Amino acid sequence: MIYRTLQKRLIERSGSFPVVFLTGPRQSGKTTLVRNCFQDFNYISLEDLQNRQEAMEDPRGFLARMEGSKGFILDEVQRCPDIFSYLQAFVDEQRSGPVVLTGSQHFLLSEKISQSLAGRAAILELLPFSLAELTGRAAITPDAFVAQPNTQAPEWKLEDILVKGMYPPIHDRKSDAAAWLDGYLATYVERDIRTLSNIGNLDTFVRFVRLCAGRAGQLLNASSLGSDTGISHDTVRRWISLLRTSYIINLLPPYHRNFRKRLVKSPKLYFNDSGLLCHLLGIRDSEQLRTHPLRGAIFENFIYSELVKMFQHHGQRPSLYFWRDRSGNEVDFILETGPHPVAIEVKSGQTVASDFFKNLDKYGKLSGEPGGVLVYGGDESFKRREHQVQAWFGC
Repeated sequence: MIYRTLQKRLIERSGSFPVVFLTGPRQSGKTTLVRNCFQDFNYISLEDLQNRQEAMEDPRGFLARMEGSKGFILDEVQRCPDIFSYLQAFVDEQRSGPVVLTGSQHFLLSEKISQSLAGRAAILELLPFSLAELTGRAAITPDAFVAQPNTQAPEWKLEDILVKGMYPPIHDRKSDAAAWLDGYLATYVERDIRTLSNIGNLDTFVRFVRLCAGRAGQLLNASSLGSDTGISHDTVRRWISLLRTSYIINLLPPYHRNFRKRLVKSPKLYFNDSGLLCHLLGIRDSEQLRTHPLRGAIFENFIYSELVKMFQHHGQRPSLYFWRDRSGNEVDFILETGPHPVAIEVKSGQTVASDFFKNLDKYGKLSGEPGGVLVYGGDESFKRREHQVQAWFGC
């Protein structure tokens, strides 16, 4: 088993909270992680029809099976979200050891937990492999991103990583990435979406998802998306929410400091996995990616997902933003950690050009905080003027 950075936090939280909820995308490794961490806990999957029926028809009797146990794992809890109401009394009466829940619908289940298990549950999120996990090295923390970037190059080429993505089955089982991602979209995404919302025309929804892929790394423009898909503005908002709930996409908020400049208020749209993004764009191999017009956006999306994992796999809420004013000045990411925010610019080129730093320079002058980080597609890390240049595998 590939070691997951979140393992340490998961075990710590189980000692501090009566309930730990581990959420994340389907096939991100949640079940494998909890069963490895809590090998002496009882395990019940609500994917099993018999277990699910019992939990729905007689929730008190279902939970009574766990009384006196050292702890238990309730897997795929999104299949029976009403169980949360009964878990409250169960954990308050301390009728077993820690309860570990897993589920793959973020906002839906988090809301249920907030209503039923407030103050009793810790929530952690497990995303697909980070590059650090995949290469077997210790993952850096957000505080160490600038001071101690990774300098150990992986054995894979950048384009191969971008196209394959980081979902565990592709790497653990050596699955063909294109075939696995196609099945993932057909089986998991469509099933989750049908569970969460009644979408009449699934073909229209799939076209919508592909249009979102073409806008990765751009400001979310609901009107444009709706016009191109042939759906209403309200439907765009609802479908974006569904994609976020299913961990397919995420929205990056703008940075709140204005430096006497008017800022844009729209978030930027990113996918949680570059492999899924490439698949939606019709990119099936690294050669195709090298000359693709969206290569830069795909690379930026990959760095975004690595930065998010750097926070979430250490049990922290991502403190990540972008900065852009009405004049078009923009910095790809602002990382808030430590006493000063860190400006991060992302360029997919393998050779560092002087104009790569212009946005960092502009931001430094406006903010009074010179010195940022340039993440690029090359393999060397060094200093250029007041800026730090990091290789693509630096985080």
